[in-house]
Amino acid sequence: MRLPFPESIPFVPAFFFAMTLCIIQMVQGTNPTFALACFAYILVATIAFNVAGGFTRASGAFIFFNSVLGVIIGLCLKVYLGEAADSNLLTPLLTIEVYLFGMCMMLVAAYLSKRARPKQALLGRMITDANMQTATVGCLVAGILLNFAGYVIPGGNGSVLSALNQLNRFFPLAIILGVINTIRRSGGTRSINLPVLLAAALMFTIGVLGYSKEGMLGPFAAYLLAAASQRYRISRSQIVVGILAIIFIFQYLVPYAQYGRSFREESGEANFQTSLDLLSNLGYVREQYLETSAGSYENRVLGYYNTSQGFFDRLQMFSIDDALIQSTEQSGVFGMMPMVLALQNLVPHFIWEDKPQVFFGNVFAHEVGVLGENDETTGVSFSSTATAFHLAGWKGIFLLAPAVWFFLFFIFDSLCGDVRKIPWGLLVMVLFTHAAPEGDITSMVYMCFYTVSAIVFAAIMSAYVMPVIGSFFIGPQGIMIRRGPQIRSVPSRLRPPVSPAT
Repeated sequence: MRLPFPESIPFVPAFFFAMTLCIIQMVQGTNPTFALACFAYILVATIAFNVAGGFTRASGAFIFFNSVLGVIIGLCLKVYLGEAADSNLLTPLLTIEVYLFGMCMMLVAAYLSKRARPKQALLGRMITDANMQTATVGCLVAGILLNFAGYVIPGGNGSVLSALNQLNRFFPLAIILGVINTIRRSGGTRSINLPVLLAAALMFTIGVLGYSKEGMLGPFAAYLLAAASQRYRISRSQIVVGILAIIFIFQYLVPYAQYGRSFREESGEANFQTSLDLLSNLGYVREQYLETSAGSYENRVLGYYNTSQGFFDRLQMFSIDDALIQSTEQSGVFGMMPMVLALQNLVPHFIWEDKPQVFFGNVFAHEVGVLGENDETTGVSFSSTATAFHLAGWKGIFLLAPAVWFFLFFIFDSLCGDVRKIPWGLLVMVLFTHAAPEGDITSMVYMCFYTVSAIVFAAIMSAYVMPVIGSFFIGPQGIMIRRGPQIRSVPSRLRPPVSPAT
């Protein structure tokens, strides 16, 4: 089976899927207005995805992850559980209206971005098949050096090491380049080489020890997106191994990450010995996490379902966004100060040493009552749609959010172009798997500058510096891989005639 990487989603199947979901929702007791709004949301999201260019563009990936991981999976699971889709929400009709009109404006932003973006990617094909293997090894080496440099080099805000760490995307880039290189050089018979395994293992290990779900799931996302972009054919054994790995991560490592964060030191760093102790008792950790999750469902702020559904509680933004939207309805809009501070935050620390830092995920979480009074460090994720509404009401939905989304789409699509040809867009898509559903509107401003800087830095380094570093380890030509059969054969009518043997 070839991994899918669609340029568009057929409208007719999407229509029947949305209609079926709507009918089942109403049978299960959902308010008809809410069900029809869900129906319209899915159709608008499909159109927006197709207009952006599907998975061939970073903007299409943003729309997909925003809608599917933020809304659609939650709606589908409610149907599976037999629960009304508008149950356990504080302001269900207003929340789905915010989502629907927000997606309409995302469609507008995608259309305008498509019309404005250049036909040729600005970064272009800076890396070639000839130097992709040495670039892979160079990214692996650079990732190792930067991730472990903090143990020997003093860092801190404004330091060179701090700046490099913000630009450090070398492990996922090593996975992406390595997978693409292996598939192309083997004719589609292989997808993994040693640098890919090492980069994935190190990224996964750092994520596990740091209680980071993004770090644990990032290697899988990078591999799947890179392999799918090349339409790689996966075997049944690979499917089985992937399913087992996902089950293990969802069953044990996600509860471990959630529960383990409470054991972080005051500096926010994870304690290595504590991490090992928790990893050696994953069954106990899971039990503790489930007890804690069950307790959080009592206040209904984080509970979209009647009972806790484990990791699936994280694959929807309905509950937390609904709480923020209700706070806006009751107390009024927050104001535009977060956007002003987000723009000020673009000034680097070495220029503005005493730059104020306000974590609005923490501020908004206090507003909806999900954090303790003295907790000033924990960040809670809200979607860009809900936070735009919280800052400026309907003006945030119709003016603020589409303006930010337009610049986000235009910048990344202009830089990366068709991600099937240029690998930098795949790195953006890996970042969007987390940022699209869970990034607030101020974080979109951050991405338009610092994430763009990281992508440009990664592209330039991978094209011109990493091949040089990699050549010190595997030679200028890299390790030769035996070529397999070509994925596409040349038609017989195009083959040159064979002269008879003399």
